[in-house]
Amino acid sequence: MSVKVRYFASLKDSVGRSDDMVDVNGAVTVAEIWAMANANRLMPDNILAAVNMEYVDIEHSVQNGDEVAFFPPVTGG
Repeated sequence: MSVKVRYFASLKDSVGRSDDMVDVNGAVTVAEIWAMANANRLMPDNILAAVNMEYVDIEHSVQNGDEVAFFPPVTGG
């Protein structure tokens, strides 16, 4: 199973890349995808995630071929 991972805004800068491909076997969650793609980096507490362009929580299941995107929190003013 292959999942595309994308990083946006300041997360792209902090992880040093804009995307990854993660190969997984069986059911995984968004949080597990982060851990597989970023083995030496803890997931920020306030991160936003989307699967196939729909916001989800980090315990959402990921399927083969899905795209998982991570965003820093959005603020406005």
